[in-house]
Amino acid sequence: RFPDAKGTTPTSIDSWPDFDEQETTLLQDASLKLAEQGVADAAADSDRRLEHLVRGLDEARTAHNSLESNLVEWTGLFLPTLDLDLHRGSIAPSVSTSSNLLELAASLDVPAAEVELGVDEWAGFHSLASSTVNMADTISRLEKSVRELTNAYMPSVSILLGPLLAAKLCTAAHGRKRLARLPASTIQILGAEKAFFSHLRQGTDPPKHGHIFQHSWICRSPKWTRGPIARMLAGKIVIAARVDHFGGVAWTSKEVSEVEQKVGEIRARRSQR
Repeated sequence: RFPDAKGTTPTSIDSWPDFDEQETTLLQDASLKLAEQGVADAAADSDRRLEHLVRGLDEARTAHNSLESNLVEWTGLFLPTLDLDLHRGSIAPSVSTSSNLLELAASLDVPAAEVELGVDEWAGFHSLASSTVNMADTISRLEKSVRELTNAYMPSVSILLGPLLAAKLCTAAHGRKRLARLPASTIQILGAEKAFFSHLRQGTDPPKHGHIFQHSWICRSPKWTRGPIARMLAGKIVIAARVDHFGGVAWTSKEVSEVEQKVGEIRARRSQR
């Protein structure tokens, strides 16, 4: 494109002059300071901190669900008349605070099976319950941390969606800056990538919503209204994210009420068809 331009030969490190001892030491010290500064900058990056919190929370929930399921099934062997669905949430605390099977049965007000548990078997059963309780406490603390960071970092999106869902969207978009620059159509299907690529490759129906389906405005709406509500909400998320990232006035309950009113209008309009 530029015939008059004169090219330059790239230099190689082999052509550099040899460093003396003082210059080598200076280079090493400068490299260490740059590395330390890079680590400090990464620690102050809210996007990275939020990503670790969200991933840790998801892993903790998965682990808790597995532990609790195993514990509930195990408890059903010893307490066959116990309604496992009704008492699912109280089984782990009851086992962790009981010293034997009879005490556990008395705390749940059901008869125990005629079985004798060895000391080691009860210890393993009790340890599993304690781990389940501790994991639930970990989830609670992580959720509290996510709420605290997201409310400060993304106040407008947090008040619109709730801090937990806002954090999940931010992580899925790989940061607040990218979330603020994404089109509404992309935000609408964040979290539904498998369904979207299945639509492109196999011609299946395109997804109408991704993570934002978790919001009560969508998941508790009739099926035929979810698509329009998701499109409208995705557009509002874009505006809220740009307000947060580019320094606008943070949203309040007033803006959220206006969005909720639009949700009601969509439901009413669709119900008349």
